[in-house]
Amino acid sequence: MAEDKRGDLRVELTGIEMRNPLLVCSGTFGNGREYAEWLDLEELGGLMTKSVTLAPCPGNKPPRLWETPSGMLNSIGLENPGLERFLEDDLSWLSGFDLPVWVNVAGFSQEEYVEVAREVSRSGMAAALELNISCPNVKKGGIHFSADARVAAGLVEKVKKEIDIPLYVKLTPRCADIAHTAEVLVSAGADGLSLINTFPAMAVDIEHAKPRLGNVTGGLSGPAMHPIAVGMVWEVAGTVDVPIIGMGGIWSWQDAVEMMMVGADAIAVGTLNFTHPRAPKQILDGMGSFLARKGMSSAAHLVDMVREEAGRDE
Repeated sequence: MAEDKRGDLRVELTGIEMRNPLLVCSGTFGNGREYAEWLDLEELGGLMTKSVTLAPCPGNKPPRLWETPSGMLNSIGLENPGLERFLEDDLSWLSGFDLPVWVNVAGFSQEEYVEVAREVSRSGMAAALELNISCPNVKKGGIHFSADARVAAGLVEKVKKEIDIPLYVKLTPRCADIAHTAEVLVSAGADGLSLINTFPAMAVDIEHAKPRLGNVTGGLSGPAMHPIAVGMVWEVAGTVDVPIIGMGGIWSWQDAVEMMMVGADAIAVGTLNFTHPRAPKQILDGMGSFLARKGMSSAAHLVDMVREEAGRDE
């Protein structure tokens, strides 16, 4: 892997060597094909795929997107062609790139999660899994797996037994104590964590007195979420000792550096991809220049700097 002339951006997460710490969030980058004409995929540190379910999923009824001040609501509903086609068409295509791929796994029962995870791991084409626990468990009346840390931990334990690649779990901000949830999931076997997912939210068309989204509510993402994400990464990084991929409203290289300084080992760009498909490259350029300006030899030096500096001041 080549060293960035303006600062060494290389990092390693759970044994995965990355040319830089920047990934793209699940659901914001397709499975790479849509963005390949705008950006050299091999300039990324890694790619997180769209959520994959066992059977094809049509997703929610439209409208599915609504722009809000400093953010966006989405209600895609896990639309994807199903595991078989994903492996044959998308993951096989991605495996042709020198690019670590995190496959985002979703499901509507524990059995579905386990089967999808097992088959992706067996394919040998993924560097890691990202478990999307913000999904409704249809066997438990539609309650989200993320609603109870113990239920989520049980899912992590079952998936972990069936795979031989690192398992990351994507945390929702909608929990009473995200640091506690992180601890429980790491104890259950999570090798790393992604945080945070979108926050449940809603918008209304007041002229017609109806929701803006076909599914009524959706997930809020974008700059409005960034301070929340920074705070939650800070909490979790001070509690567990596994790699953290920080995400949530990263809109500039400054946001990316900030996220790493509070404890993220890598970062992922999401909503910004919709409006600026070349943004990842610009963010990396800014981060490399920042490292050089600060005289830092590695991007790893950024990780948890705020906590380290606070410790020196005491």
